[in-house]
Amino acid sequence: MEQLLKNLENDPDGMATYEYIVNNVDSIGEMMPELIDNLKRVDCTGQFLSSTARFLNAVDPEAFSVWVPQLIEAAIGKDRERRYIGSLLEAVWGADYKDRAGELMKTDDNFRRIYKRIFPASVI
Repeated sequence: MEQLLKNLENDPDGMATYEYIVNNVDSIGEMMPELIDNLKRVDCTGQFLSSTARFLNAVDPEAFSVWVPQLIEAAIGKDRERRYIGSLLEAVWGADYKDRAGELMKTDDNFRRIYKRIFPASVI
């Protein structure tokens, strides 16, 4: 495990860490804190933070409920150009997120932050 984490420290953009998570999703439970920290450190654009959040949410939202919000929060901070975080809206909050936007904005800070960035002129 230590050698793997050392190798992933040299991940230039987060893709290797994302691929490791995807390929080993059934056995990475104890490594999640380190893997998430590594993604936060190396992903400068939010691309792989967003992809990992979407993937883990699709695989098992309950099992990864601790990690998905952390990934989303980090992606919001990194994705200044809003290229990746918009895909989280439907993937994480469902196809009807627009219909529930008012409710979600009151209960989920990550949703509120993304929604306001993607739809800045929207009045809710």
